[in-house]
Amino acid sequence: MRNVLEYLEHSAREYPEKIVAEDINRLCSYRELLENAKHIGTSLAKIETPGKPIAVFMEKSVEALTAFMGIVYAGCFYILINPEQPVFRIQQILQVSGAECIITLNHTEEILLKAGFTGALNSYQELLKNDINEERLQQIRDQAQDIDPLYCNFTSGSTGVPKGVLVSHRSVIDFMEYFPSLFSISKEDIIGNQAPFDFDVSVKDIYSTLKVGATMVIIPKKYFSIPMQLLDYLCEKKVTTLIWAVSALCMITQLKGFTYKVPEAVNKVLFSGEAMPIKHLKLWQKYLPEASYVNLYGPTEITCNCTYYRITREFELEESLPIGRAFPNEKVFLLDEEDRQVTTPGQIGELCVSGTALALGYYNNAEQTRKAFVQNPLNPLFLETIYRTGDLAYCNEDGDFCFAGRKDFQIKHMGHRIELEEIELIMNSYPDIQRACCVFDTAKNRIAAFYVGGLEGKAIQQKMQESLPIYMIPTVFYSLPELPITANGKIDRKKLLAQCSVTSGKI
Repeated sequence: MRNVLEYLEHSAREYPEKIVAEDINRLCSYRELLENAKHIGTSLAKIETPGKPIAVFMEKSVEALTAFMGIVYAGCFYILINPEQPVFRIQQILQVSGAECIITLNHTEEILLKAGFTGALNSYQELLKNDINEERLQQIRDQAQDIDPLYCNFTSGSTGVPKGVLVSHRSVIDFMEYFPSLFSISKEDIIGNQAPFDFDVSVKDIYSTLKVGATMVIIPKKYFSIPMQLLDYLCEKKVTTLIWAVSALCMITQLKGFTYKVPEAVNKVLFSGEAMPIKHLKLWQKYLPEASYVNLYGPTEITCNCTYYRITREFELEESLPIGRAFPNEKVFLLDEEDRQVTTPGQIGELCVSGTALALGYYNNAEQTRKAFVQNPLNPLFLETIYRTGDLAYCNEDGDFCFAGRKDFQIKHMGHRIELEEIELIMNSYPDIQRACCVFDTAKNRIAAFYVGGLEGKAIQQKMQESLPIYMIPTVFYSLPELPITANGKIDRKKLLAQCSVTSGKI
């Protein structure tokens, strides 16, 4: 197998009239998705060369999914650009990608013109009008390789310019050959898509669906701020599988959504992106005790995830979940500051990954690629590329990896090295706090804590003295109605840091 379209083609043969995807506006069968993708692929093959980037300027939808598959039929790779992003960000993505062809929907051209785009704008509906040219599509497929790019997702860059993580067909195929079967995802499942299509969590939704012949329900973004509407939708659609960001799961429990309704069809809950607060996990387990729960870990650069941990026991509030063990065909290991392998349980090192699932690098950014994708220092004998995650971890006595913070979240305060996640773990264990996040305000040389909950800052500070040394206790506390969330569903630490300089907290 060397092309992800083989998943779609197989399922379309097996289940032609089955619904492959639906959003709030329309349903799409496997047969319809296959045929429309071929129409689009034929149209694009007339105007773009295989191997080139093509941007999809849409919100997540059935049309966006169809555009993705059409782009792949044309031998190109897709980039989802969300129209809700700031014009400057869109401009940056277009500049880095060099995309000269964009598929649009619902007359969004004005935003692209503001972003300085001068290439070809292609209406989704117009692309569907060309007759399918099976011969041309087969010529493109015959020339393709499994290492050809499939998609490019843009993440934040330390230089202020977004980095495009370029992922090949082979990497997705390698991951998907194991992912659905490991977690019993089958054609009987209805996958509730939470992640934006420009975030790699959605890759698990899309390609698990196509591989096994399942159905994907694309949940509107707005529902994730209205728990009653979200739960109604999950129940109405009989969703069985959630592959969600931690923040999305916590939103339901933080706002006491389960006291309104429980989505009883849900039997698999897989989460990633941040540390899952145990109090929120316990609430999910309380209301859905028969469901399986899995903690997933992995940055975008290694194609979705590299480790997983099945939750098979009760955890105490002050505990943190392990990130578990490596997926099949991936090597996960720790390096110390001298690039020596860490093998002692409890000893912290940087988490590194090698394997077929590694991305091709950062598109049009050789310098950043060379920094992150490097030769394995443990292997001087032949080429073995690894990705240095920048995450710290250790192995516990059971042999599971445990996340120990980001290198860049490790601060030095009052002469001590401190992991901000350790402080957050303590705060999140308090019954009266729903969610907490800490940042280091370098301008004022202090740790600031942001939280949702009923406690006063002074009470939290006093309580933390029972567990933490004084130098680890935040000096200022900000009580918020909710924590800001990034487009990818993670806590927006940059926004919290900016808030330190404009808002007065309480001590």
